[in-house]
Amino acid sequence: MPRLGPALTLAAGGIVAVALGVLSVSAASSANSTDAGGAAQAGAEATTQVSPPPPTAVKTGRPAPVRADYAGRVKEQGGLIAISVRNGKVIGYFCDGRTEAWFAGRAKDGEVRLKGFGGSSVSARLDGNRAVGGLRIGRKSWDFTAPTAKKPSGLYRASAIVRGARLKAGWIVLADGTQTGFAKRGEQPVAVPALTPGTDPTIDGAQVDAKDVDEFIGEMP
Repeated sequence: MPRLGPALTLAAGGIVAVALGVLSVSAASSANSTDAGGAAQAGAEATTQVSPPPPTAVKTGRPAPVRADYAGRVKEQGGLIAISVRNGKVIGYFCDGRTEAWFAGRAKDGEVRLKGFGGSSVSARLDGNRAVGGLRIGRKSWDFTAPTAKKPSGLYRASAIVRGARLKAGWIVLADGTQTGFAKRGEQPVAVPALTPGTDPTIDGAQVDAKDVDEFIGEMP
């Protein structure tokens, strides 16, 4: 077998060296690229880890009480008003001894908005130990301030069938003993006695059960 000459041997050796050099450079480039990519990924992960959390929403408004009763006088009108709150449900009652109005609605963010018959309404802000707001019946409106009511003061209602007709009655009792009430059988007003909370009054010849607001909250009389 013929041997390669010295020139060919050198040339072959040069080719091998060049090839090895190219492979070395390629490997180094690949390693550098990998290191750079890894560093970039690590940097991104580090950036993600230290990013601050999004700000949380701040709630505004005073929360409505879960359970509360208010009763007080309507300014410049002479009547009384009562408002009772139970788990967001609210019932209200206005009475001046000559007429009455019932209201129902909800409590939210420390305020109540109630609707009654014929477009009548009550709106109030529950400000600490009192309800401060306005009453509208027909074209007339009045302001009121109703302090917190503690039993036996507060709101009461009675309902029964008497001689074939529905009898309904309502009372508001204030902390100082002042009270007012109204009753009717069918659509006819009837005399209503003063209420002693915890007893069953007699109205239009029939004894009725005067219920605490807890027993009819959420209903519209």
